[in-house]
Amino acid sequence: MNNIYFPEEEISENDLYFVCYMIERVSRRMKQRNRYTVNQISKDGLNRQLSLAGVLHCENPLKVETDWIEEYHLTRGEFDITDVDRELVSHIPGETQIGKVYKRLIMATRSEEEDFAEGILRVYNHPLCEIIDDYNSSAYYEPSYVIARAFYTGSF
Repeated sequence: MNNIYFPEEEISENDLYFVCYMIERVSRRMKQRNRYTVNQISKDGLNRQLSLAGVLHCENPLKVETDWIEEYHLTRGEFDITDVDRELVSHIPGETQIGKVYKRLIMATRSEEEDFAEGILRVYNHPLCEIIDDYNSSAYYEPSYVIARAFYTGSF
């Protein structure tokens, strides 16, 4: 996939990771599911954010969050991903860890014709994400190939 602002530059897996990381940060801050965030941003917005990722990763993440919230008119919800059973969960994974989980899942299940924005929309709208985002289970902690297989079968 080529950068929309600099067509000679390729968008990298690191750019994809940054966008997945920011999706997680913004969704947590807004108390929304990741699916809501990516759908509000839309394919064009995701292409834009992927193209800007090489520059935005140098910005303060709180500023990037605020910019996304304002630009894409994100509203506060009721979903708190960190509301877990403390008897089952001693450590809530960070945004960086979950960003990597989703980046790997997108890469593992992506077809040659699919660009990163399409991959983001496809993966984050899949029902498996509700299982991955339930930190009372260990789904997010499974090896990448197990998560990819679960994506294709629909469950773990």
